[in-house]
Amino acid sequence: MKKTIYTTAVLLLMAVNQLQAHYLWIETNAKGTPGKAQEIRVYFGEYTNGTIEKPESEAFGKVKKFTLWVLDPRGGKTQLKVQQKEGYYQAFFTPENQGVYTVVLNNDQIDVMDYSQYDFGIFKTHYHSVAKIQVGQKTGATAIDNKSGITIKNIPAEPGKVKLQLFYKGKPLADSEAKVFVSDEWSKTLRSDAEGMIAFNLPWKTQYVVEVTKKEEVAGAYKGVDYEFVWHCATVCLTK
Repeated sequence: MKKTIYTTAVLLLMAVNQLQAHYLWIETNAKGTPGKAQEIRVYFGEYTNGTIEKPESEAFGKVKKFTLWVLDPRGGKTQLKVQQKEGYYQAFFTPENQGVYTVVLNNDQIDVMDYSQYDFGIFKTHYHSVAKIQVGQKTGATAIDNKSGITIKNIPAEPGKVKLQLFYKGKPLADSEAKVFVSDEWSKTLRSDAEGMIAFNLPWKTQYVVEVTKKEEVAGAYKGVDYEFVWHCATVCLTK
């Protein structure tokens, strides 16, 4: 009997942890060249422990209705066409001018999930992700493009350092937790200041994924199904 209770508790904990840990993120080269096609990849899973869901899996299938856009240095915004590949979705675009391009993924078309049996509640999910591409020597910050959830602004910093500003519905997200993930299950937790700023060093030559989440205590309905709150999740992928 004790073994059965323990097994059930472990399964419930695993389910909740998977819910909270899985996220969408964008990978692309941080440097671009005018006139040269730039590859962009979209992944779903947990970067830190190497869990990469395949696009044809049930888990990825629930979040595949994302849109992918590029905001250019002149303020233009172009939607990208994605193709399913082995382990990720792929898109291309060709930068024409020098400056900072912002790649934005957004997905609030996810069915309501009922995790009340895990004491998490009934909720709707909103995923968002940002990537920065610098073309030429002219640097700058990424654009802000999420009026209904979280976004992360990548601000120029000294070599080997990162400076990010968190926003929620267009306003700085103060006193919010941000998690920095590196492969092999290494992570670090930071907290934003009054202006939504966080900063950290890049000690290793590797890839870093930053995740920010927020529980919006507002009830509603999606596709005729009621939910108790909205769970927001935003990510940005960085490479040293």
